[in-house]
Amino acid sequence: MLMNFDFNPTTRVLYGEESIEQVADLARNLDAGRVLLVTDPGLVKAGHAANTSSLLNKSGFDVVVFKAVHENPTTAQVEAGVRFASSQGPIDSIIALGGGSVMDCAKGINLLLTNGGELQDYEGKGKAKKELLPAIGIPTTAGTGSEAQSFALIADDKTHRKAAYGDIKIRFDAVILDPLLLLSVPPAVRAVTGMDAISHAIESFVSKKRNALSQMFSREAWRLLEANYEVTLDQPDNIAALGAMLLGAHFAGAAIENAMLGAAHACANPLTARFGITHGIAVGLMLPHVIKFNGQAVNGDYARLLEPLSLIRRQEFSGASQLAERVFELRKRCGRAERLRDFDIREDDLPELAADAAQQWTGGFNPRPVAKPEMLQLYRQAF
Repeated sequence: MLMNFDFNPTTRVLYGEESIEQVADLARNLDAGRVLLVTDPGLVKAGHAANTSSLLNKSGFDVVVFKAVHENPTTAQVEAGVRFASSQGPIDSIIALGGGSVMDCAKGINLLLTNGGELQDYEGKGKAKKELLPAIGIPTTAGTGSEAQSFALIADDKTHRKAAYGDIKIRFDAVILDPLLLLSVPPAVRAVTGMDAISHAIESFVSKKRNALSQMFSREAWRLLEANYEVTLDQPDNIAALGAMLLGAHFAGAAIENAMLGAAHACANPLTARFGITHGIAVGLMLPHVIKFNGQAVNGDYARLLEPLSLIRRQEFSGASQLAERVFELRKRCGRAERLRDFDIREDDLPELAADAAQQWTGGFNPRPVAKPEMLQLYRQAF
C-alpha cells in the first residue's frame, strides 16, 4: 500500500550550462527591484559574486552584496546580514549565491527582514505571519540541496545547537542550477559536499516519512550521485559529471523536503557542534553504521537502491551490508580519517555525544527507533 503524501511544489528550476545568464530575466519576472545578494568570501574571490552583480546591473537592477557568510551559519551571522541589509535602504528581493550555508543564511535574513523579531521565534514550522521577499537560489556546490527546501538549518550562536526553521514561505521562488559554477570548487570541498548529498539521498529514501514521490527523487538522486561522485574528483573539468552531481544534490534536497532524514544526521550534528568536524565528513563517518543498523527494518529498500546500478553480487550480501560497503568506498575520498578517534574524540566523550544525538529532530524520522542507547551503539561502532 502506498503511503499518503501532500506534494506542494512552488519553485521554478532552471538547469543547464550558462543558465546563470538568465538571472536578470528571473529577477524581472519576480519584480525583484533592489537586490540583496548573499554570498561568501570564497565566491567573491572566485569572481562569481561580481559576475552575478554585473548581469543584474546591466539589466537595471541595483545590487548590494552581503559577503560575510561562513560555513555552518549561526544566528549571529543572520543578524549581521539583517543589520547590513537594513543599513542599505529598502531591499525588494534576495539572491543567494553559494553553498548550503549561504542558502540557509539568506533564508534566515529574509525571515527577519520581513517578519521581525529573533530567529529563535521561528524555530519549528510555519511560524512566519507575513510574506517574505521574492528570492532566487543559485547553488555553487553539489551538496545540501537547500535550494530545494523550505527549511533553514542554523546554529544558535550561544548554545551551538543547530535548529530547523521551516516555512513554505521561505522557499526560493526560482533556482538556477549551472554546472559551470562548480568548476571553481576545490577538490576537498567537492568530496565533502558530495558525501553530504549522497547521505541525503540514502537517508530520505528510507525515512519514516518517505512516500512514493520522495522515493522517486531519492532514488534518482542516488543514481546520479553514485555514478558521478568519483568522476568529478578524478576529472575536475568534466562538465557532464558536475551537472549530474548538481542535479542529484537538488533531487536529494527535494526528497528531504518531502521525507526528512535520519540517524546519520542526528549523530553528525553533535560531531560538528562539539568537535568542529565538517558536516559532510561527520555524516559520512556515521552513515555506513546507520545503514547496517537500519537493515533490520528496511533492507528491501536498500536493495532497491542497488538494483539499477548492478551492484548486487550475491543475494545474501544485498541490501544494507552491500550499500554500507559502497558508502565506505565513496567515503574514503573525503580523506584518510576513518574513525571518530582520528578526530581526537575520546571514548568517554561518546555518552555525551549520544545524549545530544538523541535530541536531534532528524532522529525521529529514522526507520528504526533511536534513543540514547542506540546512538551510543552507533558512535561506538564508528569509534
